[in-house]
Amino acid sequence: MNLFRKKSLSQLQKETQQNCGLRRNLSHWDLISLGMGAIIGAGIFILTGTGALLAGPALTLSFLIAGITCAFAALAYAEFASTIPISGSVYTYSYVTLGEFPAWIIGWDLTLEYLFAASTVSVGWSAYFQHLLEGFHLSLPTSLTAAPGVKDGSLFNLPAFIIILLITFLLSLGIKVSKHINNIMVIIKILIILLFIGIGIFYIKPTHWIPFAPFGASGIFAASAIVFFAFIGFDAVSAAAEETKHPQKDLPRGILFSLAICTLLYILVSAVVTGITHYSSLKGINHPISKVLEEAGQNWLAGFIDVGAILGMTTVLLVLLYGQIRISYAMSRDGLLPKLFSKTHAYFRTPFYATWFFGLIAGIIGGLLPLDRLAQLVNIGTLFAFTMVSLSVLILRYQRPELHRRFRCPGVPYVPLAAILCSLFLMLQLQTFTWIAFGTWILLGTIIYFRYARKKSHLHSR
Repeated sequence: MNLFRKKSLSQLQKETQQNCGLRRNLSHWDLISLGMGAIIGAGIFILTGTGALLAGPALTLSFLIAGITCAFAALAYAEFASTIPISGSVYTYSYVTLGEFPAWIIGWDLTLEYLFAASTVSVGWSAYFQHLLEGFHLSLPTSLTAAPGVKDGSLFNLPAFIIILLITFLLSLGIKVSKHINNIMVIIKILIILLFIGIGIFYIKPTHWIPFAPFGASGIFAASAIVFFAFIGFDAVSAAAEETKHPQKDLPRGILFSLAICTLLYILVSAVVTGITHYSSLKGINHPISKVLEEAGQNWLAGFIDVGAILGMTTVLLVLLYGQIRISYAMSRDGLLPKLFSKTHAYFRTPFYATWFFGLIAGIIGGLLPLDRLAQLVNIGTLFAFTMVSLSVLILRYQRPELHRRFRCPGVPYVPLAAILCSLFLMLQLQTFTWIAFGTWILLGTIIYFRYARKKSHLHSR
């Protein structure tokens, strides 16, 4: 039964007040910007082409299905974030409702989500950066342009590694500096996306939308499982609880508003992309939006899109690494990870050592692994987290019905159940390799728990 020992809410809040070394600098506008900074990135600028090859013009429905799945889970996140406004996201929620071992597995799974997602986005960032360099007739040595085996002679993706190191340096300085840069970049990339939509609609050929769903429902669902990656990151907003000025009311706003705005933008962009060019022409293209603009003769705008993609994915990297570092901070504070991960810098008041540790690992992964494998691993990890947070909402409603909830997930138990079923359905659309890799990752985490974390847990010492 020690595997399911739980932390009480009062105990959790008391420990947080005693041990928190973080500054509260974030408003609800900052959280909305943080969510949009996390969502609008590699998904819209890269996976639009991959999804179109699976669903055709029905990619708009694929984005809608993925967005609805996220919306169900987002409502569960919003309730927890307003009830337990403490760093750690789903890990913390699970510790209170499911127990220590499930919480550890969730925390380990979130590492798969955030860390590998940051690496994945860095690969996409590298592709757009190199495309931008080509516009100035510049290029890098082939050996430093991609992971081993992706190109003939490629050995390491240097741009992917360098951008993660730059983001790591920025995060080590503190969230106050990071949020201002994120807010500026979010405004710029949204303006660029709106510019693409506004100009692109004049080059749409309706014949490209016929047939609308060339691969039927199976293609739409398969694309949903892939483009689901485009929505990850909004849950990182909940990891900012201890740096939010008014977490109980601002966290739900940040989660729900950012997701709603980005879903609408995704649907519009996918409709324009598949309307300007036939979906089959996007095969093997890592910069689909720039590609369709070049076909439309709008090379000048394609250059802006490259800049927007680079800025967009930079903010995604910032938020994903931020989420990973705050998860490890919470786990370390509970004793499940070494104390070094929760040690804050005396001046910057950030988890300085954890920031650089995970930043270096993410950079190395981005430099050595290809994008397609990384994206699917991230998707299954995220869907698993969505399943667990929805389950936790149901359990806490049953166990603690009297608990004060600033925001209540509507339609309980139906909305959380819908989130669980939708997440499991999309998980089943992923490849066998992804399931094997995910199972291996969870097995590794289980071994670490029994060999280290279980004995070091603060609950164990009590």
